[in-house]
Amino acid sequence: MRTFVESESIGTPKGTAGPKGRAERSPSKPSPSTRLLDTASTLFAEHGIRAVGIDRILAEAGVARASLYSSYGSKDALVLAYLEDLDQRDRQRWHAAAEPLDDPIAKILTFFDLAMQSAPKKNFRGCQYANAATEFPQEPLAPVLAHREWLNSTLVDLLNLSGVTESEVVAGRVQLIYDGALSGSKFEHSVEPIRLGRDMAAAIIETHLPR
Repeated sequence: MRTFVESESIGTPKGTAGPKGRAERSPSKPSPSTRLLDTASTLFAEHGIRAVGIDRILAEAGVARASLYSSYGSKDALVLAYLEDLDQRDRQRWHAAAEPLDDPIAKILTFFDLAMQSAPKKNFRGCQYANAATEFPQEPLAPVLAHREWLNSTLVDLLNLSGVTESEVVAGRVQLIYDGALSGSKFEHSVEPIRLGRDMAAAIIETHLPR
């Protein structure tokens, strides 16, 4: 996977001598590249990618324009870095929640559980991957495609573990329900569409379990 975030070294602030003559150092400040990515991620999620100009990102991150070019090269590259970082964070969050579970079906339903937890915190903005794809309809975004492929392959693997017949077909249906549940949550400003989607996914899986 391509990596767009290049580390930038920053000087370590000089501390003052402590009681025993040791220098006491304050916590190091995040690098300009990190501040740019964190700020862009917050603004893109809240306002949309195209609506946020690079000048606003630089101002809120407290970073010089030269740092953008040295770390990412352009706003387009920063957008891809944002989506790649989002993908990795979502994968890690799901793995952390699913790892303690033994039942493959419970692991699948964890996707819906996590969405119900995060939707109110994100003010019901819906799926950030779908939002990004909507803003760039003529440009397939590699991190968005990678996330969807990972989701689908994860569903297929878990369905196979549970003995579900036609695992690829069922995975496609569960993913479609998941997509619709997130969109419904955005429209209704509620977690209820996600809860209903969870019930629908569980019912479809149940009908394909070996008897």
